[in-house]
Amino acid sequence: MKPFTTVTDPVFVRPAHYNFLDRFFLKLIRDERDLPFVYLTLQITLLMLPAGLLLYLPLANWLWWALATLYFILNNFVYKGSFGLMLHCTSHRRLYKQRYNFLNLYLPWVIGPFFGQTPETYFSHHIGMHHVENNLENDLSTTMHYQRDSWQGFVRYLGSFLFLGAAYLVNYFRARNIKKLRDKVIRGELVFLAFCVVLCFVDWQATFVVFILPFLISRLIMMVGNWAQHAFVDYDEPGNCYKNSLTCINTKYNHKCWNDGYHISHHLKPTLHWTQYPAHFQENLQEFATNKALVFEGIHWLHIWLYLMTKNYRLLSAHLVNIHHAFSSEEEAIALMRSRTSKMPARGISMKSLRMAEAP
Repeated sequence: MKPFTTVTDPVFVRPAHYNFLDRFFLKLIRDERDLPFVYLTLQITLLMLPAGLLLYLPLANWLWWALATLYFILNNFVYKGSFGLMLHCTSHRRLYKQRYNFLNLYLPWVIGPFFGQTPETYFSHHIGMHHVENNLENDLSTTMHYQRDSWQGFVRYLGSFLFLGAAYLVNYFRARNIKKLRDKVIRGELVFLAFCVVLCFVDWQATFVVFILPFLISRLIMMVGNWAQHAFVDYDEPGNCYKNSLTCINTKYNHKCWNDGYHISHHLKPTLHWTQYPAHFQENLQEFATNKALVFEGIHWLHIWLYLMTKNYRLLSAHLVNIHHAFSSEEEAIALMRSRTSKMPARGISMKSLRMAEAP
């Protein structure tokens, strides 16, 4: 275990001056701290989109495969994480001002499909369902009912989401009469499906590389991420964000993916700006310690997922931050981690039931 020392993850520092292009974009966006999103969008637009569209041209075989390989690398190893978490941040906090609201459609409807994100589904699932249900039993992506250090449990979890996730989400909104989000999911899923079918008649190989493979990889990565983010859940307090989520600090991932490691803080304050999460964490260290919240340093979700799949609790504990000496020993920390990965029986626990129990 490690003692807590300091946080090196990104925070906002206002530059001494903005250049002409910066000032132009600042007129369009709601928050100056989100200026990096605009430049990332431009990079993807000028590089990724043309590369994908070029694969539909009648290129020489060797050139097509070279471009397809480049596209695969750029999509999955260079931009996927940054784009996916930019989509996450802009789902919680709109990027462009109300007068330019049409520009907010560009990420989910134009760029999103190139990364396997069906339009509107991510927003509906994450904002309209996941944060509302907080990984409890009504959360369609809840980890509670699976053994979370088990390959078998993860494969069942992934299969349910991959093959039935969209249908479950539509039914979730239908049952709650949330027609707007229900229609967003249906529209986005059907448009993406029809789009891919039509493009397969144009060039099925290009369509597979540009749209279908990114779709499959994105859904896999999202489930790996959510599994790791909510792998440790306290049996007695599953609705406590300190005890049903994790935090990853001082990792390159936070610099690339907009402080996504601060998942406890994110569930506590979903609309807090991504640059403020390091400060929120440091301001609430006592709460983290009191709740024996699991905070890891130098690793991120893929590491945590892999260590769980291999049951390598020693390696997890080596990266665990022992805030205010909350854990008396490594053995205590490992015992707690093991207890929080155990499969939980259905007990009718939901955010609605918790609110009713708390009501005077």
